[in-house]
Amino acid sequence: MSPDAGYRFLEPSALARVKNLAMVARGVVEGFISGLHASPYKGFSVEFAEHREYAAGDDPRHLDYRMLARTDRLYVKQYEEETNMRVQILLDTSGSMGYRHASQITKLEYGSYLAAILAYLMTRQQDLVGLTTFDVEIGLDLAAGSSPRHLGEMMRRLERLAPGRATNVAGTLHRLANRFKRRCLVVLISDLYDEPDDVLRALHHFRHRRHEVILFHVLDKAELDFPFREVAAFRDLETGERIQVDPAFVRKTYLAEIEAFVDVYRRACAEAGIDYVMTDTSVPYDFMLSRYLAKRNRP
Repeated sequence: MSPDAGYRFLEPSALARVKNLAMVARGVVEGFISGLHASPYKGFSVEFAEHREYAAGDDPRHLDYRMLARTDRLYVKQYEEETNMRVQILLDTSGSMGYRHASQITKLEYGSYLAAILAYLMTRQQDLVGLTTFDVEIGLDLAAGSSPRHLGEMMRRLERLAPGRATNVAGTLHRLANRFKRRCLVVLISDLYDEPDDVLRALHHFRHRRHEVILFHVLDKAELDFPFREVAAFRDLETGERIQVDPAFVRKTYLAEIEAFVDVYRRACAEAGIDYVMTDTSVPYDFMLSRYLAKRNRP
């Protein structure tokens, strides 16, 4: 299969068999966003970001005369919309992300391909993209960059990821919110299996520090539909605990609980100005992203 092969509408499980994140990312991006130049994720207001030295042809209206008086050199005020966007992708690699049922692809594999696709899209637009992975602790931590070498390193690291230990989504997000000094776009990819109130407070922490946030809530289709019929032992992928369950007795309660779990995030994110995208591992990436972009660009 050539790098230019089209992947439109292919299932994630089929893409996973390609085993080459860069190839899949390029195919998905060029298959459904070809010709897109303006970043769909830019949402920052126009405001001062930093200074740079004056160059011939710069608009003199943006000269900073206070800087001239202090330094005897000409500087131009640069604004957020004129700078390359900084993006940090946060990928949950906790044990629960290793779950898969009939989809033949784990939530972590789905999230890794999604991270690769978004990184490819953004670096193509000259945005600076970094990657942080976490379970209980922060694992991989690549600072933002935009060079082909940087993107290639990110793809190689994503291909080597494996599910880790227990979850500490909220604690990790708080630590990262304190660490990110420059305003950026934070893209979180997770199944969000942590206390919702704690996670939402951590997401508010990013908003308080004026970061934009997009949340991709990734679940397995079986976690949403609960298709099980036979009595079976269910094992917690993070603690190893096993529990015998008769699906007939718990299905109604479980479905109500998972619906409420998703709804808490959907409502709270809407109130906080956070983009919330619910998806499952059977949904093709191009369909999911196209649907999200259409919603985001709606007046």
